[in-house]
Order: sequence, then C-alpha cells, then structure tokens
Amino acid sequence: MTFLARAATRTGRLAKQRLNQPSSSSSSSSSPKRFYSPEVKTSSVPGPISKKVLSEIDRLTDARPSIVAVDYARCRGNYLVDADGNRHLDMFGQIASIAIGYRNERLEELAGSEEFRIAVMNRPALGVFPPKGLKELLETGLMSVRPKGLDHILTANCGSTANESAYKAACMAYRHRERGHSEFDQDEITSCMENAKPGSPQLTIMSFKSGFHGRLFASLSTTRSKPIHKLDIPAFDWPAVDWPRLKYPLEQNVSENQAEVERCLALVEETIHESKAKGRPVAALVVEPIQSEGGDNHAPPAFFRGLRDVTKRLGVYMIVDEVQTGVGATGSFWAHEKWGLTTPPDIVTFSKKMQAAGYYHTAEMRPSAGYRNFNTWMGDPARSMQARTIIQYIQENGLVEKTAEVGGKLYGVLEQLGHRFPGLIQSLRGKGEGTFIAFDAETAEKRDSIVSGLRNVGVLVGASGERAVRLRPMLIFGEKELDIFSDKFQAVLKDLA
Repeated sequence: MTFLARAATRTGRLAKQRLNQPSSSSSSSSSPKRFYSPEVKTSSVPGPISKKVLSEIDRLTDARPSIVAVDYARCRGNYLVDADGNRHLDMFGQIASIAIGYRNERLEELAGSEEFRIAVMNRPALGVFPPKGLKELLETGLMSVRPKGLDHILTANCGSTANESAYKAACMAYRHRERGHSEFDQDEITSCMENAKPGSPQLTIMSFKSGFHGRLFASLSTTRSKPIHKLDIPAFDWPAVDWPRLKYPLEQNVSENQAEVERCLALVEETIHESKAKGRPVAALVVEPIQSEGGDNHAPPAFFRGLRDVTKRLGVYMIVDEVQTGVGATGSFWAHEKWGLTTPPDIVTFSKKMQAAGYYHTAEMRPSAGYRNFNTWMGDPARSMQARTIIQYIQENGLVEKTAEVGGKLYGVLEQLGHRFPGLIQSLRGKGEGTFIAFDAETAEKRDSIVSGLRNVGVLVGASGERAVRLRPMLIFGEKELDIFSDKFQAVLKDLA
C-alpha cells in the first residue's frame, strides 16, 4: 500500500471514531476552547485594535475592503475572533470559502503530517514535474466527487484562474472542432503571433448580466455585477444577456416567472445567432447556478435545462461556474445536480469551499497538445490534500444532508420574520437550496444597516447586489447556531423597524 493510501485509510479510521461528535463543537487538546455564542466587547465593530491593525496594513497594501483584523489562532468552528477579542458567529464564511469550520481538527491533523509538509515545502511545477502519487491523490479526493459525466480535471490556483482556463479550453475545443480535428496550418501559426485571425479568432464567451466570474482579464469580461470591478480595465467585446428576474413569492407568480424564463432563453438563442452572423461565434456560455455577487439571483431548473438544450443544439459549450455554489452549500454537493440535465455540462469550475481550484471537464475539452492550458503551478498538491480531507469530512458526517435540513429551518425563520418586518425582508429566496439564502431590504441603506447591526451584535453576514443580504454559513452550521442567529437577528430588526 502506498503512503497516500495509508494516509487516506488512517484518516478515514479516525473520522469514524469522531462520527457522533458535533463538528461545530468538537475540540482537541491543542486547539482553543469551543464556543457556544457570540461575544462583542467593543462598542462597535471593528473595534479600536482592528482599526489600528488595518491602518498599519493599509500603509503597505490596500486594506480598504477589510472588515476586521482576525486572530485566526483563536477562531474555532463557526466562530471568528477578531483582534479586539470580539467573537462572531460567522455566517459569511470568508466569502463562502470555508466548508468545515475554523481550526477543524482533521485539517490540523493533516497540516501536521509528513505528506503535507513535503507538499508545502516542495511545491512542484505541476505540469512538468508532478509528484508520483498525484493520480492517487486526485482519485481519493477531488475526483471522488466529480460531477456526473465529467471524468477529467484541470487544477488551478483560484476561482478566477479556473474560469480563465475553462474559457481557453472552450475556445481551443471550438476551433479544433471547426478545423476537423486537424493540425494547425502555417497561416494560423504565423497570424497568432500578431494577435490576428485566423490564429487569434474572434470567438466570444457569452455570460449574463449581473453575473460574476472573476477579476482577471477574460473572466472580468464576463463579470457584470459591479462597476468597481471593471472600471478602467480593457475588456473583450463579449455578449451578455438578461438573467431571469423572478417575482417572489414564487408560488404566487408562476405564470409571470415562466414567461420571464422563456424570454431570457429566447434572448440567449437570438444572441448566439446574431454573434455568429457578425463573425464572432459564441464558443461557450458561462453561467452560475445562483448569481452570487450580483445579488443572489435565482432561476428555476427549467431555465438551465433550456440553456443546455440551446447550447447543445447550436454547438456552444456550456460552462457551469460552481466556484461559490459548489461543495454542499445548496443542499447537494453540486448545485447543478438539481437541474435534471439530460446531458452534463461540458465544464464545471470550482474553488472556495474546496480550498483548491480548477475545473472538471469532458474528454472533448482536453487541449489538442501539451502546454496549451498551462502555467507554472497548475494548482497545488497541498491544496488537493486539503480538498480530500474536506470531502471526506463532509461525507463521513453527512454535512450535505444536514445543510439541506438546517437550511429549510433557516428559510422558515426568515419567512416568519419577513411577515413581521416587510420593509426589511423582501423577496426571500433560496427555498430548497440549503443555507444558500438571501433576501432584499427595501433600500440599500436599510440593507447596510442590517449588515452593520448584525456585525455589532456578533453575527457576520454578507451584502451583494443593490439591496441583498446573503447568508453563507459553513456546512457545520447547526440548529444551535440557527437559534442564536434568530435571536440576534430579531433584536436587530426590532431596533431598525
């Protein structure tokens, strides 16, 4: 048995011993004490020490987006502790990037292992010098949760690079198909060095208004959530179409919402035809299961089935961006599992909660030659080890199912509060989507007051879009945390009403 196999077996055995211990309150002798409630010691958040630390950081690098300075050694489970000693119930999860809590004992055990130390201190140029155990590492980790029909993977460095690499793969596959899977000709080889056709074709990637897919050049051209992301940056002239604007409650607006979905699907097909007629074919369409940064905008499964039908029929590759929705938060491991697609997407990108990044893909999306989708690191084996441990912990503790259950109860609490505070909770959405829940306030000012009010009583939530409050608790968020949130939130709403 190889070292990796022995490590995986040992990890699994230890997990079974802990199976009946609640993940949000488990502890070890080397870890800080477990927490049961928020505690705010300062008159407001951030407190004076956080402000001082952030001011010092800002002299070296931009700290203006920072919320608080964090004392990570003291964080535990669902709770973040800041530099002032304030303890927060974290329902934002580091922008949805933490799955199984702060200082999780299994991850700390991994961090102390020889395999992890070797991987960290000898980070390989993965595409040229992969470690001998890479296949086994991927098979026991990231590939064990691969979406149905996607049997290949490319690891990357973050969500933006995952999407950038996916766009490249789609364009390469599109042109490879166009030339009949033949080799490049001399005209293509020469012209690409001049950034000219035919070697540099005018292919496009279609996205949706209000979508977010990253902040690098190609990914930023498909990002349409906030002007601050895009100002002053040159962009590709790529098409973006309307996202369905659903009316809530859904059960009271069935016909209107169905008409809106059909309108947007017709617009997608029309735009694909128009772009091709202009000599700018759409190589791929990229879509989030839930538009996160753009305001937590949802769409029904029928919309995504329609997208798969249109893209398949018109020869456009479909990229599903699961950077934020993936890894259990919606009550299924991948959000797109709920769509009932007859054929899988061509690519599914991931990052955030996986603590690793990349994309799963079909065989058709593999480049025709080596070095085409390539960079120095191409991901990181240490991050893949983290992902493997996170996946095992989620599976062994049934956290996806628990998230679906507690998410239903969380939605119910918000629904009741929405009846009592209609100016503060509107268009509640995310029913049946685990804890991936959001609502709008009546105005942006009221939304900001909710977010800051919760922060000052020790609860961290996020804001997105124009008026949305979004919840991103970790998968270890349970009923005890739900009760705490409910009490704190009611108090904030009463103060603001």
